[in-house]
Amino acid sequence: QVQLVESGGGLVQAGGSLRLSCEASGIIFSGNAWGWFRQGAGKQREWVASITSGGYRNYADSVKGRFTISRDNAKNTVYLQMDSLKAEDTGIYYCNRVEFRLGTGAWGQGTQVTVSS
Repeated sequence: QVQLVESGGGLVQAGGSLRLSCEASGIIFSGNAWGWFRQGAGKQREWVASITSGGYRNYADSVKGRFTISRDNAKNTVYLQMDSLKAEDTGIYYCNRVEFRLGTGAWGQGTQVTVSS
């Protein structure tokens, strides 16, 4: 079965940086597009960024220029480098396989990101 383990979240001041990691198991990692999603308190989960099997990247307008998604197929891991963080970036961050900016398959436990203003 597919297992997703997100890590790297924490408490950071506005303007700071964090690097999230998501390790996948039970799946052929390299053949899939992967994405990051987030859910703020009282909000629906939203797509943040994605990277195709060929390395093409796409970002939500709210994070473009501040976040960078990358992948390491040898480690079955997808990353999200988050710079210039804002209070509105606060939420639980999840990774998943992605199709048309929607997560597919089961979700992991996520990792909490809190940005203090």
